[in-house]
Amino acid sequence: MVHAQYLVGLETKWADSFREWTLFAEAEENDGHLQLRWLGQDDWTEWDYRVEDSFGQIKQKWKDNPNEWELRGNNNIVSMRTSLIGNFREWRISDNQHTLTFQTRYGNMADEWEMRNKELGYFGMLTEYEGDPRSWIITDELQEELSFELKMAMIFIAIYQSTPKQ
Repeated sequence: MVHAQYLVGLETKWADSFREWTLFAEAEENDGHLQLRWLGQDDWTEWDYRVEDSFGQIKQKWKDNPNEWELRGNNNIVSMRTSLIGNFREWRISDNQHTLTFQTRYGNMADEWEMRNKELGYFGMLTEYEGDPRSWIITDELQEELSFELKMAMIFIAIYQSTPKQ
């Protein structure tokens, strides 16, 4: 299996806020960020990210429906939808070439998320310290054919669904 680890973790920029995140790459000089688009407002429906030359935005597709999100970056569009309406522990993530199922490893615990696929590999995230969603470890063993945007969508879903909105 051919795969490449690029992002290895992320953590909140501030200890008391989940609005700004630092993304850690294997090569330190390639670190990036994920943050609310409008930091001064209480609008959690629009986000921006940048890692090296990859950048884009993530938006809730419909303002009154948290079951559907969209990521646009580097000429790619990735859709994120809950498998069942109201079940925020299992998501279908698609870039129109690949559709992945990303879910919590243990149904009712949001400390660990994973995507397993025999053909495409494994992508997982877990909190560095159990019960503390401010710092995450990423394991990326996916085939290189999967886009950075698909991975960014999984990262976003895990942290968004696992953290308080403050």
